[in-house]
Amino acid sequence: MRLTPETVREEYDRIQDRRDDVVPLVNETRAHLGAQFGVEVETLTDDAYAAAIDEVFADGDRAVNAAALARLLRDLDVAGDYPGFVVDELLGRELAAIIAGEQPLRLLAEATFHVADVRTHGDDAEPAGADDLDAALAAGVQTRVPGWPWQRSASPFAVE
Repeated sequence: MRLTPETVREEYDRIQDRRDDVVPLVNETRAHLGAQFGVEVETLTDDAYAAAIDEVFADGDRAVNAAALARLLRDLDVAGDYPGFVVDELLGRELAAIIAGEQPLRLLAEATFHVADVRTHGDDAEPAGADDLDAALAAGVQTRVPGWPWQRSASPFAVE
C-alpha cells in the first residue's frame, strides 16, 4: 500500500461518505452504553460526525495513520474469517483510538469498538474487515464527540 496526500484525501472522502451507515451505529452504541450506565447520552448528528472526521484529518500525522488503517480494514479478508478475527479486531481498535484522540479517550474508544462491532454485520459480498471499519469509525467518533454527562464539567481530579 502506498499512501500519498492524494490517497489520504481519497480515504477522508470515503470515511465522510460512510456517515449514513456510521451515524446510526454511533447512536445505537451510545443508547446501549447509556442504558448500561443509567445515563442519557446525546445523539450524534451527521454534521457532528463530519466535523469530527474533519478534525482527525486536519492533523496530517493522525490523518495518514487513520487512512492506512481504514484502507487495510476495507480490503481485509481472510479465508474462513476466523483466522483474520484477531487482525481485524486489532486494526479496528487502533483506528477507533486514533480517531478518539489522546488518553483516556483512546482507551475508551478501544473498549467501545467491541460494543459497536457486535452491533454491525457486513454484507457477505464485502471483505470481513468492512464491518470492523464501520465499528471503528463509530467507536472513535462517538468517543471523540461530547455527549456523555461526565464530559459536561471539568474533572474534579485536576490539581490547580
